[in-house]
Formats: sequence, structure tokens, C-alpha cells
Amino acid sequence: MTTCLYATRISICFHSAILVAVCALMVACSSPPPPQREGGGSNSTQRPIFEDLTAEAGLQFVHDAGMSGELYIIELMGAGCGLLDFDNDGDLDLYLVQGHLLEPGYSPQRALRERGAAEVPADRLFRNDLEVMADGTRRVRFTDVTESAGIVAPWYGMGVATGDMDNDGWIDIFVTNWGPNHLWHNNGDGTFTDVAAEVGADDSRWSSSAAFADVNRDGWLDLYVAHYVDFSYATHRVCRDAASAPDYCGPATFNAETDTLLVNRGDGTFEDVSVPAGITGARSPGLGVAVADINSDGLLDIYVANDFNENHLWVNRGDGTFSDEALWSGCAVNWMGERESSMGVDAADFSGDGQDDIFVAHMDRETNTLYLNDGSGLFIDASRGSGLGATSQRHTTYAGAWMDFDNDGLLDVMNLNGAMVLSNDWAAPGAADPLPEPNQLFRNLGHGKFEEIDATGDPVLEANEISRSGAVGDLDNDGDPDLVITNCNGPARVLLNRSDNDNHWLGLRLLDGDGLRDQLGAYVEVYVQGAPAALVRRARTESGYLTASDPRVLVGLGPATAVERLRVRWPSGKVEQWQGPLVDQYIELREGSGSPVDTIQ
Repeated sequence: MTTCLYATRISICFHSAILVAVCALMVACSSPPPPQREGGGSNSTQRPIFEDLTAEAGLQFVHDAGMSGELYIIELMGAGCGLLDFDNDGDLDLYLVQGHLLEPGYSPQRALRERGAAEVPADRLFRNDLEVMADGTRRVRFTDVTESAGIVAPWYGMGVATGDMDNDGWIDIFVTNWGPNHLWHNNGDGTFTDVAAEVGADDSRWSSSAAFADVNRDGWLDLYVAHYVDFSYATHRVCRDAASAPDYCGPATFNAETDTLLVNRGDGTFEDVSVPAGITGARSPGLGVAVADINSDGLLDIYVANDFNENHLWVNRGDGTFSDEALWSGCAVNWMGERESSMGVDAADFSGDGQDDIFVAHMDRETNTLYLNDGSGLFIDASRGSGLGATSQRHTTYAGAWMDFDNDGLLDVMNLNGAMVLSNDWAAPGAADPLPEPNQLFRNLGHGKFEEIDATGDPVLEANEISRSGAVGDLDNDGDPDLVITNCNGPARVLLNRSDNDNHWLGLRLLDGDGLRDQLGAYVEVYVQGAPAALVRRARTESGYLTASDPRVLVGLGPATAVERLRVRWPSGKVEQWQGPLVDQYIELREGSGSPVDTIQ
């Protein structure tokens, strides 16, 4: 995120640009060609891919950015959401993060008293009461259970991370804030208790994205929290555009923060190991977080998208310490050696070579960046030839979400767009509000190529809003990915997948040996009959920006009607194999129940 004050892109030093170019050449020479979609691609669609069923699902939520006319930087940064099955009934529930009025001395009581509000804006928890009718029709129904769940969130909310922090079989909710963070412990009876302060997770700095992951392979989920800048009413500044009109400031106006790594002690508390782990030496405005085994050594690494700064790739050394290898790996800056307005980040294997690639969202006049992974931890900026580069220059993308919307086995990407400077050159002339923009959906054609889906006649893709995050998950359990989109200062939307195809799928929930906790960071290889290579997917919840998605792994199989075998690489390092199950169903795989294959040292 940046303003016209930073319109001139700042390049890093010359030798760094040379390093990026060399790394790009190495990857280009060693990377195998991705698979090709049969028959190529087409921009035409028979009907809209997503249907907005927000009203029908009973979801009533409008984000309040708290805009007061002061142009505080925080006004346009939120908010996120989380999809999770908090009641263990087999369908995805929804947590939505809220803001509040931005003014010195704000309190909920004052807002009620002085502004005559019917209720104070606050985070909301919605239970999914999925109905399956006699004819097979599935209806998503959301019920607001915030009060009965005991959730009271007075701070200005930002993002969500989900995971079972104490291995009790119930998913917990971590909420980042401008103010002390929340850690909602799931009591298993429909209620939650905020234990952030007592377990050491209540950092009061401005936190953005966060992710649960077992980084030390001890069987307990640790927590990485990205922090943005030191913003307060006292540090607020008035910035101006090229015409000297007041506008929002960029991150360089404020002091950047350091991130936090909290290691799970296994007793319900966390230890802040940021200093000994080596991540506190980097003070950068962090916004997006992805956790993946980037260099294929069996250890989970951490990628952080930093706003108008070099991005971080914290490579896990396996001894409790991390080393920032982003610059040497070619994923700190773009192919020109320029740092960009990095916001959301998502890591997944879009190319079909078994290695997680990285998509980073940027501001307009930049290009969203697609880093192609060669498997050894080296990347090439493949944005220009992919079809994702030039098409993103007219938009400010806060998050890009990998999802195989048509279940053909190739990961597509949804861009969540919305400007965040008033001097938006791409706004329609005379627009009363220059911030709303349409979102974009890109179809993966194979061989590293994408095409933008024609939005003509599609009410979802034609809509102009200030979108910020998108949680991906199968809301109706019908085997294709749906979306919940959050809009800054606007309504959250439930988008059900209505893509017209006959492709098959397989849904997997990867669990520990007791069948209690999702094994976030586990990799599954799906060997499809007749396919030249396995489809590789990772169990994760962190995705995009400020968002937690479905922990289940949903794999599109295309026309294949059979799976030969499954192979799982668990976070512990164990590797197991199962004979192929029937397709078009959800199944559970537990660590220790398969046939041992190998151990990653």
C-alpha cells in the first residue's frame, strides 16, 4: 500500500538486482513445464461462476471502517474473516472482524451514548446450519451466535487465524487488532474464552495477518504474527497528493514494526521466541503471511509480504532459528529489483510441479507478482508472461486467493480489489467514491498461463466494492470451493460456486493420530489415474490477507474417475501412503494409519 508520495519506485542496489536476475535464469533453466489444460481456455462462461447468496444465507454484516474524515491510514486496511468448523458438525462456520468509529477517546459506551447507535459494531460469529434437502439441494444458513458464544471484541479488528492450539479437538480463533489481540479458546460447548493475556498472545501493537503452524515439529501449533506500523492518533499525519489535496498516507510515514513468533509450550501457553529465532532484526510493515516448505527440506518456512519494503522469506534452519533468504532466493522484490506495495500473499502449487509457488498482491501501476518455485528455494518472477501481470496494473489488489474453481486440477486465482488512495487515477470521472473496484477471476490454462474471466453479465465480477479479503472453503460440502468476501466499509458476501462442469473431486481432512487436530502444513500427493504427475496440495488455513480458510484439502480431479493412491508428508517428517479412495467424497486421513514410505530428516 502506498500513495502518490511514493509513486516513484525505489530500486534496491544494483548487485541485488543482478542476484535476482541470476536466480531467475537458474530457475528458468531447471523448472519443468507445468501441465496444460486440455483444449486450452476460453473467456466465455455459460452462466455466472459465483452466485451471491448473502441474503438467502441469512448473513447480515456490514463492516464499519470508522471513517471520520481525518483520513487515518487504518481506515482502509481491514477487515478479514475466518472459515472454521467451531462446533465439529462437519460444515464451515464464519467469524467476521469488525472496526469501529475512529476518534480519540472512543469507547463502546460513548458511541452508544453520544451517537444514538442501536448497537456498537463488533466482531460476529455465525454458525452454519447447513440444510440438505430430500432432493439433494444444499442450503447454507448462517445463525448469529456471537452473544451465546461469549465473544466480546472491543478493539478495532483486522484479521483471523484458526487452529487447535491445545490439541483438544476444537478449533480456536486468533484475532489480530489495532489494540490487544484476542485468542478465543474453544470450550467445546459452543462458547469461547479470551485467553490471549494469560497465554502470552495479547500483543497490543497493530497486528495484521497471522498463521498457525508447527514450525518446530513437536506436535503443537505455533503462531506467527505480522505487525504493520506504529500508528496512533498521536502519530497520525496529513498527507497530500500531487495536486496538494489531502489523501491517505503510505507506510513510510510511520515507523515499521517487527513481527512475532510464538512457540507453543504444549501446556496452553506460548513463548515469544522472536529474538532467539532471529526475526526481530527486520523492522518492516508486514501485511500478508504464508507458511510452506519452500525449499523442500521437510521444515515449514514463513513468507511475509511487506508493504513497500523487501519481502521476507524466513527459512527454517531446524534449530529454532530462521534466516531471511528472500533476496538470495529471488522473491524479495520483482524482476526489476524493485520493492512493491506487497499486501496479501498466498502460496500453492499452481504450476503442477509439486512445489509451492507464491502470489503477492500489489497496488495499481504495479503488477501482482507470481514467483515460480524451482523446488530448491529459488524463484523466478513469472508475472509478465503469466497473464497476471499487465491485467493487474489498473487495480489495487489486497489479496489473491488460489482456488480450483472448476475442479480441473489447475489452481486458478481470485483477485480481491479496492483502491486505497483518494487520488485514484483509474476511478471513473466524477465518481463520488473513487475507492471501489471490481474483483477479478483468472483461469489457469496450464504452462504458466492465465486468462481473465470475462465479467460481462456476471453480477459478482461486475460489482464495484472495496474488497479486502476472501476466505476459500466448501460452504455447502458439495465438492467445489466457495468464497466469503469482506469489503472495507461494506457488506460481507457469501459467494457459492455455480461453475458448470462435470469434473470430479476429492476432499481430505488431514488429522493427527488421535483424529483431533488438523495437521496444518501437511502435504498430500494425489496420484490420479493416467496423470503424468501427482497433484500436490497443502493443508493450511492462512491465505491471502487477514484471512483463515478451510483447513480441508479439496483437490479437483478433472475428468478422472479414480485415484490410484495418496501420499502424505506430515509436519513431523513421517511419510505415509494409502490406496486410492473413491472420488467425489470427503474422507479423513490420520497420521499413523497409512503404510510408511519414508522419513524426511
